[in-house]
Amino acid sequence: MAKNHPGPSANEGNNRRDFLKKSTLITAIALAPPSLINAAENKLDEKIAGAFEKAPLNLEVNGVKHSLTVEPRVTLLDLLREELHLTGSKKGCDRGQCGACTVHVNGVRINSCLSLAIANEGNSITTIEGLAKADQLHPMQEAFIEHDGFQCGYCTSGQIMSGVACINEGHAGSAEEVSEFMSGNICRCGAYPNIVNAIMSVKKGGNG
Repeated sequence: MAKNHPGPSANEGNNRRDFLKKSTLITAIALAPPSLINAAENKLDEKIAGAFEKAPLNLEVNGVKHSLTVEPRVTLLDLLREELHLTGSKKGCDRGQCGACTVHVNGVRINSCLSLAIANEGNSITTIEGLAKADQLHPMQEAFIEHDGFQCGYCTSGQIMSGVACINEGHAGSAEEVSEFMSGNICRCGAYPNIVNAIMSVKKGGNG
């Protein structure tokens, strides 16, 4: 006696139809004339280029006003380093996890690798290059030298920028507080005690 077999389920039917559609599309592409394929590729290229069309940007960096045009995808860090040639802000992790790219935007510290350049229209940016006054180092820079707050030096600019902000934010009441509010800045050489000492010395001297 013959057994009754259930028909294909709805999912199986959909999968079969999807397969047939994709197979038909692949065949059509394979048989299409090169001119048609090139035209489609050109349209795609135009759409991609349009997505990255440059936009005007006006901002101030270390007291100097700049009028630029930038692609929407460019980060503030890349703008500073590659367009304005201010390479003191370092690209470490490029994920906002190490703090080497720390700058001040309108007086507030940020990770410049996480900020799009065009989001800073009209903002005032301060980088490590803007801390010193001519040949006179900022007190935080002098403190880092005095207390040996750096070793390889790669993270130093970000550490100094965060140290200045830490005092300005009122988060330098104790060594423990400084350590907590400097935790976003990584020093792979392990100079943390010296960094904290440098910041505390500036705080005590009233030179933040």
